[in-house]
Amino acid sequence: MYWANFLHIYQPAQQMPDILQRVVNESYRPIINGLLDIKRARVTLNINAVLAELLAKYEYNDVIENIKKLAAEKQIEFTESAKFHAFLPLIPKKEIVRQIKLNHETNKRIFGDIYEPKGFFSPEMAYNKQVAEVVTELGYEWMLLDEITAHGKVDSLSYDNFFIHEQHSNLKLFFRERRTSNLIMSAVVRSASSLTEALNKGEQKNRYLLTAMDGETFGHHRPGLERLLFEIWRDESFKHITISEIPKYFPQNEICAPHDSTWSSTEKDLEEGKQFRSWKDPENAIHALQWEFLNFVLSRVETCEARGTKCEEARSKMDEAIASDHFWWASGKPWWSIEMVERGAWRLLETLKAVPDINEPDLKDGERFYQDIINTAFEWQRTGYIKKLALDYRESARIPFKERTADAGRPEVYDAFIEMMKRKMKEASGNQEFEKAVLWRDAVWKLENKNDIYDAIHATDLLRAEVADWQLRELMDSYKEQYKKIKPGQPEQRDI
Repeated sequence: MYWANFLHIYQPAQQMPDILQRVVNESYRPIINGLLDIKRARVTLNINAVLAELLAKYEYNDVIENIKKLAAEKQIEFTESAKFHAFLPLIPKKEIVRQIKLNHETNKRIFGDIYEPKGFFSPEMAYNKQVAEVVTELGYEWMLLDEITAHGKVDSLSYDNFFIHEQHSNLKLFFRERRTSNLIMSAVVRSASSLTEALNKGEQKNRYLLTAMDGETFGHHRPGLERLLFEIWRDESFKHITISEIPKYFPQNEICAPHDSTWSSTEKDLEEGKQFRSWKDPENAIHALQWEFLNFVLSRVETCEARGTKCEEARSKMDEAIASDHFWWASGKPWWSIEMVERGAWRLLETLKAVPDINEPDLKDGERFYQDIINTAFEWQRTGYIKKLALDYRESARIPFKERTADAGRPEVYDAFIEMMKRKMKEASGNQEFEKAVLWRDAVWKLENKNDIYDAIHATDLLRAEVADWQLRELMDSYKEQYKKIKPGQPEQRDI
């Protein structure tokens, strides 16, 4: 199977040196050394230029030089992005252009002429029409997006072709396969063989795999998971390619009108028009204050620039303050950090103070914004509101599988999973893998009794890690046909 694997690495501009050191030693260096050692490996890499600057500032010269070496040897393909990891769909067009140009100029300075990205990665895979318009105008050939962006649904793509943007005929679109990416990131699969079993064996020769993950997942967030990456790179059942090479092997294309989304958007988010809720939730008072404050400060910087006043310091601080982190940490569903919320608000206030000849009323308004954000954050913490948000978020995800399928009018889905688990139980027992047989027996019991919500790793995810999608789809179709034959008023007779 052809495999295009994308890694995104990023650290915020104000990252503490000790944390950066840990990430470099636990993740970046091991991944780079693995690529140097395994010559057949290929990675499409996004490194936001703010991280490249941090690596240069703290003299991680070996990391920079080895990335350049791997790029020269065609093992790494660069992508373009936004330097300070701004959430592009929610900022003005000229700021999108500025962030992208800053990213290119900085990475070009640090990595040299080898830095020639053809594709574009929007932080958080955040997409809207304006982002596509800018990417096209700047001459990039393709964008990487989440699979939900294609049709507004997951598990709806065949991965035997690529896509062309409906409004921009020169812009190719590639979509990450969410399930397989999540199986790897969550460590549900821990070996190349178990991953191979999780893939659709019936279609492996006629499709490619496109995964996309944070690079820090390997070794830093999940110690030891980098070994899985190395094992996959060595496994000769996979031919590793870059994203730009996909059309070479799969030349067929399809026109696509993408949906506004991110790589964490759900189908429900899209249905409700809340695709960007982690960064701008219409029900989140802190988000409202943050965006009002950002736009207030940005307008003062722009006014300063329009006057022709020297505003270099204020503009430099503005570029950094536009980063997406403090919005994300204010979401409360489930991400929350008063420290990060305060840091983002303080950065905006510092930017405002750096504007030459800023007037006293504007300074007072800026200080009021800062205090309102901090006071609201502490009130949420003090009153327990933030705990309620997190609890509501967890509870919304804790809906038993049976309620989401059989009780919701999709009995064929429920029955297919139950039957396949029983088959796996018999198979494990026949192979004298009794612990595995007990695992599947208990999984069936939990699903039937709606106790699956308490599992750290859901039983259905474990099954998907072992069974090809086409097998489950065949079972579902089989049950659908059975239900069609049941006459109105006749009780259902399931074969399980």
